[in-house]
Amino acid sequence: MASTNRTDLSQIALWGISTQAEHQSLFFLLFLVIYLLALLGNLLIVLLIHVDDHLLQTPMYLFLSHLSLADIFFISTTVPKILTNWISQIKTISYHGCLIQMYFFLTFGNTDNFLLACMAYDRYVAICRPLNYPMVMSHKFCLLLASGSWVISALHSLLYTILISHLSFCDSGEIPYFFCDAYPLLSLSCSDTRFIKILSQTEGMMDILGPFFLIIISYTCIFWEIIKIPTTAGQRKAFSTCGSHLAIVILFYGTISCLYFQPASAYSAKKGTFLSLLYAVVTPMLNPFIYSLRNHDIKAALLRLLGRLRDFLRK
Repeated sequence: MASTNRTDLSQIALWGISTQAEHQSLFFLLFLVIYLLALLGNLLIVLLIHVDDHLLQTPMYLFLSHLSLADIFFISTTVPKILTNWISQIKTISYHGCLIQMYFFLTFGNTDNFLLACMAYDRYVAICRPLNYPMVMSHKFCLLLASGSWVISALHSLLYTILISHLSFCDSGEIPYFFCDAYPLLSLSCSDTRFIKILSQTEGMMDILGPFFLIIISYTCIFWEIIKIPTTAGQRKAFSTCGSHLAIVILFYGTISCLYFQPASAYSAKKGTFLSLLYAVVTPMLNPFIYSLRNHDIKAALLRLLGRLRDFLRK
């Protein structure tokens, strides 16, 4: 590594989604609406679960509350900066701010990854091992799984942040992207980045594929168990407990597999921007709607909360 080139880079230009002035207002309003919907939807789910003892003691909803919390932080890592840049017309972020943004983006995105695997395992035990469910999915064990998801993700992200912070940058400090991620930063470096790229294609893939394979195995067992149910109504009822989670899994892994499971040489900024929008902005906004629209427990908890508020206002 050429230490003489070690960055004098103090600012990084983020070209964002559109450089055309006539599109700025439209995109600003769109992102503001998406961000507010994501915040309100996920905060509502966290509130409903934590004020309802029954939901809080149910493993699936405990994991869901952590997933919604991670999504709040996840979308807040990128969108406020995007909105600020559009208002100020200054499309830059400091070098250290870029590293911090990348760290939290990786942390909260990876936390989603592990929590989805925890939720798949919960559904597996509930459907395939119902008699052992209370013992296996104890509240203490669920808290351990949720906490582990946060800790492992934070350590994983710290590794990549430290490695990238030691690179030299001799490019202009411009990336055609709307936030700081590992691939765009690596494209600016004039250091030897082979180790980081190999690490991202091995450890990074295992970090994502490990939970993903657990989800695949869990749902394979679940589908096999559902097929054994003699009635169509019984099969539909069993599958309905997995439908929302499965929809989020398909949306989440469908986008990140296209974004990260590719050779670094095949990386395209335009394609990466589009996929990252789905992964980092749209998915956190859709999650609360996917879970609430078809979930009777969430709807019932919302009605109970509204009833409490009504009684409180009447006093």
